[in-house]
Amino acid sequence: MLSRLIAASRSTLLAPLLDNNPVTLQVLGLCSALAVTSSLMPALVMSVAVVAVLVFANVTVSLLRHVMPQSIRLIIEVTLIASAVIVVDEVLKAFVPEIAVILSVFVGLIITNCIVLARVESFAMHNGVWASFLDGLGNGLGYAWILLLIGTARELLGSGSLLGVEVMPLTESGGWFEPNELMLLTPSAFFLLALLVWAIRSLRPVQREHTRQTVSDDKPSSVSA
Repeated sequence: MLSRLIAASRSTLLAPLLDNNPVTLQVLGLCSALAVTSSLMPALVMSVAVVAVLVFANVTVSLLRHVMPQSIRLIIEVTLIASAVIVVDEVLKAFVPEIAVILSVFVGLIITNCIVLARVESFAMHNGVWASFLDGLGNGLGYAWILLLIGTARELLGSGSLLGVEVMPLTESGGWFEPNELMLLTPSAFFLLALLVWAIRSLRPVQREHTRQTVSDDKPSSVSA
């Protein structure tokens, strides 16, 4: 019994990292992945914000699921998510105002982030607090590592630095690295994300659309009497 519980908890936490990643498999949350990854710091702050909102929303909805009127549950869920986003936004403005300016509207758009509402509606409404906490944390981390990877690649190749610190000597300073300014433009995030999705699905063929469709078609369908 305990071993099954541990295995279920591990699956809930770890599956969103790669096997059921919200960005590369479910194709959710792409707006911020494309817009705030021009450098590593905004991607890092955005990742922390989304993880915090996801965990709070999942846990809160799980706690309230038995007393939440079904007719207005979506309104309550969005209100809870918006409350968390407002708190996160105010914290960013207070402690990292420069990053808050860079992120600007994208923090507010966490309210409509498909990942958050999808996990709240499909998981937290039907599971306990601990499982919902793990699901929110796992999906948040699955989203975060994609942003951090793209942010790292774009800043490193676009300016030769990480977190604002030069790590590759630039040619203009007598070094050997010539920055690729395309990496600082939004389209580069699209190309990098596409390459990442291609790489993951090449290594894990089961995630390819035609493979998943075949597996789905092979499952026996239930027939109502």
